[in-house]
Formats: sequence, structure tokens, C-alpha cells
Amino acid sequence: MSDEAKAFEPAVAASESPPELTFRAVALGALLGIVFGAASTYLALRVGLTTSASVPIAVLAIWAIRKRKDQRAILEHNIVQTTGSAGESVAGALAFTVPALIFLGFPLQVGLTTLIALTGGMLGVLMMVPLRRYLIVKEHGTLRYPEGKACAEILAVGERGGTSARKVFVGLGVGALFKAVQTLFGALPGTFVRVVPGFRGAAVGCDYAPELLGVGYIIGYRTSTMMVAGSLLASFVLIPVIVLFGSSAASPIAPATDLISAMDADSVWGNYVRHIGAGAVAAGGIFALVRALPAIGSSLSASMRGLGGSGASAAAPLRTDRDTPVPVLAFGAIAIVALIWLVPVFHMNSLGALLILVLGFLFSVVSSRITGEVGSSSCPLSGMTIGVLMATCGVFLLVGWEGDTYARLALTVGAIVCVAISNAGTCSQDLKTGYLVGATPVRQQGALLIGVLTSVLAVGWTAYLLNYAKTTETVLNEPFQVRAELVVAAESVSAKTDGVEYRYVRLPAAELPVGVVAGTYLVDPATNQARFLRLDGIGQGELRAPQSRLMATVIDGLLTRRLPWDLILLGVAIAIFIELLGFNSLTFAVGVYLPLAATLPVFLGGVARKLADRVYRRTPDAEEESEGTLFSSGLLAGASILGIVGAALNFLPGYDSDAGLHPAIAFLAPWRATWSADVQAAALIGTLGLVAFLIFRAAAPNRNA
Repeated sequence: MSDEAKAFEPAVAASESPPELTFRAVALGALLGIVFGAASTYLALRVGLTTSASVPIAVLAIWAIRKRKDQRAILEHNIVQTTGSAGESVAGALAFTVPALIFLGFPLQVGLTTLIALTGGMLGVLMMVPLRRYLIVKEHGTLRYPEGKACAEILAVGERGGTSARKVFVGLGVGALFKAVQTLFGALPGTFVRVVPGFRGAAVGCDYAPELLGVGYIIGYRTSTMMVAGSLLASFVLIPVIVLFGSSAASPIAPATDLISAMDADSVWGNYVRHIGAGAVAAGGIFALVRALPAIGSSLSASMRGLGGSGASAAAPLRTDRDTPVPVLAFGAIAIVALIWLVPVFHMNSLGALLILVLGFLFSVVSSRITGEVGSSSCPLSGMTIGVLMATCGVFLLVGWEGDTYARLALTVGAIVCVAISNAGTCSQDLKTGYLVGATPVRQQGALLIGVLTSVLAVGWTAYLLNYAKTTETVLNEPFQVRAELVVAAESVSAKTDGVEYRYVRLPAAELPVGVVAGTYLVDPATNQARFLRLDGIGQGELRAPQSRLMATVIDGLLTRRLPWDLILLGVAIAIFIELLGFNSLTFAVGVYLPLAATLPVFLGGVARKLADRVYRRTPDAEEESEGTLFSSGLLAGASILGIVGAALNFLPGYDSDAGLHPAIAFLAPWRATWSADVQAAALIGTLGLVAFLIFRAAAPNRNA
């Protein structure tokens, strides 16, 4: 046993019973879970990243909930962060997977999205809890659980009165104000883009995005540099090479249907580089999974041994050792999987339900143990989800299931398991915090389930409304006929343009008249005629959803064999090259997939972290740095929430979809139109000002009075 384990003493003894699972703690945790869950959904759809919400929620809990007379409040604070953390955990996993329905040719439905989040989130808790005594108690001092330990330290300091939530609130206010001036009032542009003179195909861009600055600071300089390096490769090597050698082609080069000479940089990215990036991300995810295999093997064997010996202490009378009974957990997990099988909206069969139960438990064990070793921020969720999808599709192919028919089933299995393993890791982190502060495990487990129940509606509706707000529909001047069997097999969806119900049909080039682009069409079920070309909001603009597109790419490649494999393999080769250099290819690959405009502000946030660490003489990119992280978390949350509000304006009468603003609210838009050069300079100065302010707010309290 380590010295840390020997010296351990809970902040609250088992003999004490201060307030814990109170209404105010659960209500505040549920509210914060909804807020951070919605913000995480927006962030995951935008750049394919999320950040842990446990630390900022713990700080907000200390600020919001005060002691009652002589009673201690630390266990109430712990319940707040336990309840709230479930929202961020569910949101990230959901946004990584469920929007892939769009890329596979199915509409995004709020009911299915919410049910996937609900069932997956609850399964993650139920499947992790039986392992608590082994992973949290017996392995104390061996498994670090860095975020769980950090939260426990914050709660302990807060109990002594040494912590405030001021930095989180300041960051939230600054991020919200910047985004409001930009998104609501219309004074500032969202992006800077310029073609590089004399360099065909090359363009430089930068989003004026406070939320991405916050992400860059939190993930650190090294990771943000790797990410922007991937985007630089795409913007200044891959796209210019394709333009240089493809512009002389007299006919379109597959998979594009237009001449390269007629494309701008963004079109080249969409037709070619997107597939290269997807191949790189898929290969990077596999590399991450392979690196985790030793931990996976040891976690499965060690945790199974621990689970087998956990029953002896199940009846322990101590408050700090009371868990939800294992039979209740087992019955609950089986009942949820049975519900998934029986409810029609899931389109689930018995094999899919069995895969959810088996893969969900195995990877929940893996996620919980890896989280204990490297923390939830470094847990390879994407890699594990790719492993789940490959296993699922492999089983499907063995039984002869292939093609579009089973793509949705494979994604549903993968999405539910992804949410489960994400929440299992978060659950283990929270239970570690509870163990360190002397919480009652069964009450924490109840708070986690409440957090899932309250956050899933917000997460599901956020994803749906963001997609709907950014969706465009083009009326076809010449409607064309679609094969009746394709229309009958498609799902119904209400058109945004006229509110009429149509069939949502994805049509490849082979099914279309000459000159008509491949894509998703809304088809009149009465006449089988395509009426609208539909571009869903997720997958374009600022909601590129890179992780979801990756999941769709994996499924499509395995079940339909319709991928441009030459481009995919180029991406795989890039990932192998980066691995041979000794770097993490997944981070670099995400940069290849994302445009430079999205990764450059992340890099600026990383630069702020680098400068702050140097100025304040801290270890570079250290996990324990909390000052700038608190402000960055607020910056991220405030800007993300206002980004959601800006998208919600689309539902108000009079909204200008072309300008992306509501004229009655965007009263500064005329100034922006008149002084286009000046507003670009103002946005750039404002962004650099945020970087400087971020460095300033990263100072320790005694140096920032």
C-alpha cells in the first residue's frame, strides 16, 4: 500500500452525518448539469472536444450553498458537483455519436436522442457501481483519479472558507458579453478568412470565439499546438496540392461532381480533405485504443477479481460504505436493455440488445479503470467507441448483415454504449471524490441518476434545436421522381420551409438525374417527387461535428463499402507518420479534419496557457493549475450558452436566415456592414484582448488581489 493510502483520512468521518442529499443541493446540481450539458453539446458539435465540468461546478457549489448554523456543508457541495457532472458527461458522448444519423441518411429526432442519452447514462452508473469497492477503496493510492482528487481538494478548501467562484463568474460574464455583441447585437463578425496571395488554394482563417480560447487554455499549449499543426497541414499542404494537380483536369475527380478548377478552398476541403481527415482520425482512434489495450486487459482481469470478492463487505454498517445493492443494479441494467429492445423508436433487435449489455459492461469497466489511471480528460472515449463500433459491425457482418439497413442499428448500439462508458468514467471520478470527503456512496449514486434524468432533456433538445436552427432547404425548380421503394423505407420529417411532412431520403449520385448533386432530399410521399434539397445544420458551418462524422465513416466503411478509400488511406498514412515521430496522432488528426479557423483560436488559448505558466513560474500544462482553468471554464460556458441563444433566435418571427441575425435585436449590424474593415480589426483586437485578460486572470489569488 502506498504512503498516500496509509495517510488517507476522509474529510467527514463515518460517525458524522452532516446534510448531504438535500433538495437545494440536488436542484442546484441539476441546474448546473443542464447549463454545462448544453454548453458541452454545443462545444462537441463545433470542435469535437469537451472539457470536464466537475471543477467549475464544485467551485460554484461552494459559492452558492452556505453552511447552516454549525453544520458542515461539504457533503452538500459534493452532491452538487456529483449531480452536475452527469450533464457534461452525457452531452459529450451524445454529441460524439448520435448526430452521425444525419451523415448516414436519417433525420435527427429529439425523442430518440433523448432516450439514447437517458438509457446510456443510467446504464453507465448501474454498471460502474458494483466496482466501487474495488476500484475506489481497495485500489486507493494505486489509481489516482486526478480530477476526483482535485475536486476533493477544492471542496475541502471551500469548507475552510478559502475558495470563491469569482473567477468562474467573471469568465462566464466576459464570454457571454463578447458572444452577445457578436451573435445577438451583430457588431462583430464570427470569422476572419483571407486567401493567401500567390499561393493557390491556400487560405488563412480564425474564428473569433471565446469558447475556443477557453478550450485551448484548458487542454494546454502542447495539445493545442498539435491540433493547429494538423490544420496547417490541411490548409497549406493538402488543399494547395489538390488544387495544383487537379485544376488541369477536364472532368470531375471522384468523389466530387464539380471541376477542381471551379472550387474554392472550402469546397476542396469538403470534397477531398474531409475524407483524408476522417481516415486520419479513425487511425488515430485505433492507435489510442491499441495504447490502452494493456490497461484494458489489466482492468478487466483485476476488476473482475475485485468484483468477485466484494460481496463480503456488502452488509457493512458504516455510512461511508453503503452502496446500492448489486441485485438492484443488475435488475435495473437488464430492465433498461429490455426497454431498449422493446421500444419501437430504437429499432433494436435481440442481437443489438445483447451487444449493448455485453459491450456496455466490458467498456464501462475499462473506462472506469483508465479514468483512475489518467483522468477523464485523457480517457480515450473516441478510441473505445470506435472499438465498440468495429466489434458491432464485425458481428453484423458475421451473421450476414450489411448495407444501409443495419447502419442505424450499429450506430444506436454504439451511441448507447458510448454514453454508458463516458458516464461510467465520470461516475467513478465522482465516487472517488466522495470517498475522499467521506460521502455516503448510495446517496451519491442516487444523485448521479438524478443528474442523468434532469440533463438528458436539455442535451437532446440542444442538439436538435442547434441542428434545426442551422438547417437550410432549397426549393427544387424542377422536382424529380424518386424510386417508390426508397421513399417507403425512409422516415418522415417536417420541412422547415413549409411545415409539411415529407420523407427524408439520402440519394447517391446513381439515383439522381444528370447534374443534380448527391445529398438529402425531402420527398413528397404522395407523388414520390423530391421537393427540397436539405442541408442539416450539423455537418456544416460552425457545427461540423467531427467526431460524429468519424463514427458515420467507420460504420459506412464497414457495412456499405462505399468510401473513397484512396483518400481515407492517405489519412491513415498521415496518422502512421505522426505516430512514428513519437506524437499522439489522434490530436493531430482532429486538426487535419477541422478547418484552420476552428483550431487557431484553440491554439491562441494554448499560447495564453504557455505565457501564464512562464510568467507565474508554474509547471507547463500541469493538471493542478486551477486559476486560469476556472476563468477559462467560465469563458467557455458563457460563450457557449450565448451561442445557443443566438441559434435559438432562429425560431423568433422576422429572423433573417441569410444574415444569421434577428434585425430587431441586432441593432449594431448596420454599423458592421458600413465599416467592414474596422469591425474585422475590432474583432481581432477583442480576441487578443481576451488572450491578455486570460493570462492576467490566471494569476494566483495572492498575486491578483
